Amino acid sequence: MANLLARIEERLAERDERNVYDWYIQNYVEPAMAQFGYGGHTYQTQGLTMTGLGPATREVANDLPSYMKALRACPHAFAAQMIRAAILSQVRFCYRNGPSSNTPRRIFTTKSLSKLERPWVNGTTGQMVTQMEWHEGLTGNSYVYDQANPDRYRILRPDWVGIMYGSQREPEDPMFAIDSEVLAYVYMQGGFLANRGRLETFMPNEIAHWCPLPDPESPGIGMSWLTPAIREMQGDRLATEHKLKFFSNGATPNLVVKGITAKNKEEFDTIVDMIDDKHKGIMNAYRTLYLTAGADATVVGSNLRQMEFTEVQGKGETRIAMLSRIPAAILQISEGLQGSALNAGNFAPARRTLVDTFIYPWLQDLARSLSPIGRVPLDAELWFDGADMPILREDAKDAADIASTDAATITGLVQAGFKPKSVVAAVTGRNMSLLDHDPRFISVQLQSLAPVAPTPSTAPADDTPVDAPADEAPAPDALPADKQPAKLPAKGTKALPPPDWRETMGIPPDMRRP
Repeated sequence: MANLLARIEERLAERDERNVYDWYIQNYVEPAMAQFGYGGHTYQTQGLTMTGLGPATREVANDLPSYMKALRACPHAFAAQMIRAAILSQVRFCYRNGPSSNTPRRIFTTKSLSKLERPWVNGTTGQMVTQMEWHEGLTGNSYVYDQANPDRYRILRPDWVGIMYGSQREPEDPMFAIDSEVLAYVYMQGGFLANRGRLETFMPNEIAHWCPLPDPESPGIGMSWLTPAIREMQGDRLATEHKLKFFSNGATPNLVVKGITAKNKEEFDTIVDMIDDKHKGIMNAYRTLYLTAGADATVVGSNLRQMEFTEVQGKGETRIAMLSRIPAAILQISEGLQGSALNAGNFAPARRTLVDTFIYPWLQDLARSLSPIGRVPLDAELWFDGADMPILREDAKDAADIASTDAATITGLVQAGFKPKSVVAAVTGRNMSLLDHDPRFISVQLQSLAPVAPTPSTAPADDTPVDAPADEAPAPDALPADKQPAKLPAKGTKALPPPDWRETMGIPPDMRRP
């Protein structure tokens, strides 16, 4: 206890995150008895006492080896977890500006991403995300340690990590207190129950904790998708054992042999052993059974077809696929391969369900979880780029339609008088409050009518009668020659042809074409 508090105080002093460290240790850590919780457990440094597990996790212990053992015994559950990790491993990380920035949702990269691209020696982003997804899928939690020397990321085994909480109001149960605060993460090689390794402590800004499926009963801790699927996995294992037992017993249902003539128990056991030796087991399948007079063999039970074994096992596989968020059509289990053309008509909706309910939510949460150790620039967030993910290529047509709609919207807003830069920012950022109108470009229909100044009256011509009204139009003969109206030809005369436009335009005769 003293060594743990000393190490926490030393870390806090080095990073200068508190003003009064003695007060913080005395009022947060010591009253809480250094309790930390993981997976429904509440640990203390004094003896590492553990509370009981809940009913949902009592079937299989909530640790990595037990879940991995259960997963290996269920092929389609293992395949679902493998597909989850394979899909997420294709992601690439980038930065994205916030919605309210000058360039909203602009994606860019810097050299700060080099550590995510090479998390350790000869390591890649795909390898790191794959290992994180396996940890998250099996235990509901994944922890990444931002190691300073050497400069690399270290993925910690989740069942060897604990979270230390502190509280002033509820020091006896800080995990559920209103003012609960994560003080540190603790790690012990070999696990806390083994208590043979060194207890390491890490500050919250040194650990990236990813738990996309939160446990409602344990705040701040994730839950494995395998937890609600344990019963189905057990049923599938028993169904597989039943199938193996059926084949090992000669691929026939159970038989009841009655009427065996035996004088005593020893003779009866000898006849039974003889029948078992010659007819039990897969090597003795389909052999003819010979019985003496009075003996009769009756079939009891059902074969695999009579009990609809395929349908029973297929329904369990579908429920496991549902919990894993991998649709049956993509997981390629029996329920997803029924119908014409291997149920190809359901593949597109299944892919869309996978993208909308698993890929995007999990990747968004993964990017946010890695932000504390991702060296994110100001006015930006750690984001993901799915351009190299094959399962997202089907969205290219939808993206093109959206881009076409955005282009039409931008054109309409610019023509309406908004500044082009503000229009682009508003449309790409999906925030119309960023629009900025240019007062120089206002639609004619929106402009107010200016008052018309009266035109000054012209003095009457000398040949205009004095008593003529002021608003009376002058006679045609009084107009200039170029403004006089065209006169109609007299009756019986032929109208003159219109003037040649080439002559009117001043084109020389030698350059005129007939």
